[in-house]
Amino acid sequence: MKKNPNDELVFVPLGGSGEIGMNLNCYGYGPEANRQWLIVDVGVTFGDLSTPGVDVIVPDPAFLDGENIRGIVLTHAHEDHIGALGWLWHRIKAPIYATPFTAFLIREKLREAGILNDVKIVEVPLSGTIDLGPFQVTMITMTHSIAEPNALAIKTPLGTVFHTGDWKLDPSPVIGKPTDIEAIKKLGDEGLLAMVCDSTNVFVEGQAGSETDAQAGLIELIGSLKTGRIAVGCFASNVARMVSVMKAAQLAGRRVALAGRSMHRITAAAKHVGLFGDSQRILSEEEARVWPADEILYLCTGSQGEDRAALSRASQGTHPVIKLGLGDHCIFSSRVIPGNELSIAALQDRLADRGVRLYTEKDHPHVHVSGHPCRDEMKQMYEWARPRISVPTHGMRRHLAEHANLAKDMGVAEAVTPRNGDMVRLAPGEALHERRHASTNGVLIVSFAMDKRGKIVSDIDVRAIGLPGDAESPLGDALDDLAERAEQAVNKLKGAALEDEMVIEQAVSRALKKASQQIWDRRPIVETIILRM
Repeated sequence: MKKNPNDELVFVPLGGSGEIGMNLNCYGYGPEANRQWLIVDVGVTFGDLSTPGVDVIVPDPAFLDGENIRGIVLTHAHEDHIGALGWLWHRIKAPIYATPFTAFLIREKLREAGILNDVKIVEVPLSGTIDLGPFQVTMITMTHSIAEPNALAIKTPLGTVFHTGDWKLDPSPVIGKPTDIEAIKKLGDEGLLAMVCDSTNVFVEGQAGSETDAQAGLIELIGSLKTGRIAVGCFASNVARMVSVMKAAQLAGRRVALAGRSMHRITAAAKHVGLFGDSQRILSEEEARVWPADEILYLCTGSQGEDRAALSRASQGTHPVIKLGLGDHCIFSSRVIPGNELSIAALQDRLADRGVRLYTEKDHPHVHVSGHPCRDEMKQMYEWARPRISVPTHGMRRHLAEHANLAKDMGVAEAVTPRNGDMVRLAPGEALHERRHASTNGVLIVSFAMDKRGKIVSDIDVRAIGLPGDAESPLGDALDDLAERAEQAVNKLKGAALEDEMVIEQAVSRALKKASQQIWDRRPIVETIILRM
């Protein structure tokens, strides 16, 4: 697709900038009155104690009403990236593109919402490419705390944007392939316009750590617990963590029972794409009710203290399968998501009151590793990608501001920290670019008359807009000097060049920009008006 002078490339976050969660990002291409749009992720955030009675919060898509949306591309299957599709798809009707694991979970979500038959879902292979009008989107394999996480290389006629999604640098993931470093380096070598990047752990020094480290920590801890039941709370979406817990249980002579609807849903998706098979032995609910206490491990939802999740119900004694009490153990293989501190503390207090011994990453740091990059990983990413513009996302305002500082320290020319609803012009059209140039460098208007032989037959009038002058250096003196420079530039032209107004205008423009650089340290826009007599 060819670009025209009025085309622009813009980025508009409608969720996820100034908060962790509820990601909805929009890329627009074309002139302001007729843009085409690409949507990346449509997620939710969850209510907490500050939003009583509110369980789920979705972004406001009003900005997109009536717009030409070419497609919805999903980076991965976490709820804060796909969870709002069931509520919002009717507002942003467009085909959905996702890799197989994510596509499986989307179908289940849209089936529950009763709209599966209305939605076109296109499965994209890992590392696959999609052509959506002016956007050519390539999936780039990353590592994160879920299966099949992807960054997006979004190529347009005005430049390429690298949208990282959620990521980390895990050299030895338990499932899936490591980050495609060579693909990222290639983007940097080709010249990257902008990188829109995860900011979650920008205040954490070092590296996030590998899922292999978490697996080793879980094997050691679970193997050391010889008596009583074990419950492990983790994010259901972290298939690698589920695999690690199952392996630890098997080595310890325990069978696994799943507790929580999300655990069963993610397990089905993982089996669908071949992430684990029949070797992962799972008890049925009937078996779990009567299985000996020291031979069972419950893999549970609810590590963030969610009211209706498996761990909360177990802590209240109301879960139909999980019965925890004196002599039992509960491992929290997860981090505390900001905002959930009180609900997690209440859950752990209830478990402790029942005599359950608790294990968290504070006391056993190797039972969990983050899925987001720490500072060393972020620095490495900037060294590979080398974007001209950094756009921090996926974080609170303090995260975005610190990420911008880090990007500048890494030599990035420009860092922008948008709020939800802000429009960031990644590549302004020529008209807007000219206006911006004029606002900082000024404008010179040069006019004179010439006869048919190319001789100047009038005074040369030079007028300035947005250029400085004061008592010591009057603007009029500078303009007189510029008039002389213009006349000298024209007089140097010979023969046919004096008949070509474009050649004359270019000569005057070069001379006056060079002179302005010497006078004001600016290179203004020069408009030349020639009257033929």
